[in-house]
Amino acid sequence: MKGRVRTVRRGVNAFDLAVDGAFDHLRGRPVPDRVFYAASQLGDFGLIWVILGTVKGLRKGDDLAAALRMTAAMGIESILVNGIIKSFFRRTRPPWDIERPLYVRRPLTSSFPSGHATSAVSAAMMLSEDDDWWPVYVTLAAIVATSRIYVKIHHASDVAGGVAVGLVLGLIGRRLLPATPAP
Repeated sequence: MKGRVRTVRRGVNAFDLAVDGAFDHLRGRPVPDRVFYAASQLGDFGLIWVILGTVKGLRKGDDLAAALRMTAAMGIESILVNGIIKSFFRRTRPPWDIERPLYVRRPLTSSFPSGHATSAVSAAMMLSEDDDWWPVYVTLAAIVATSRIYVKIHHASDVAGGVAVGLVLGLIGRRLLPATPAP
């Protein structure tokens, strides 16, 4: 069993290094730096998703419930991921003491799974329900999730885990907090 665990860890580490290295050709360029650092900051505390939930509510006829639904979903997601799930894994983040071209908030929680990826995917799934803007939500979710690798706050496998958790939470959120409440 220990041999299998070591093999899996080596595979995960190789995956993390390969994905991180794939971003190296973009890092240090002004436009990608601004885009990914801004996306990372907007993802803090699910801010971008609460804003988009509010915009969606206004677009759909001043539907305050849409904004409240997204705010509640982001709060629940944060408690589950940052308060409970991460405590089981306690994975170390990538080294913090590196030079960064722009500011990024230093997280207090452990690395796995990425809370930004989890909230991005779950929010995009919920926002996309019954909405023609779904490509915008999905694209923003992908940018926010990958920004965490780009700014070297998460390993790629943390983001992959966050995407998986986000898919599950997004499905649950659609069921428990549907865009169009059942009559």
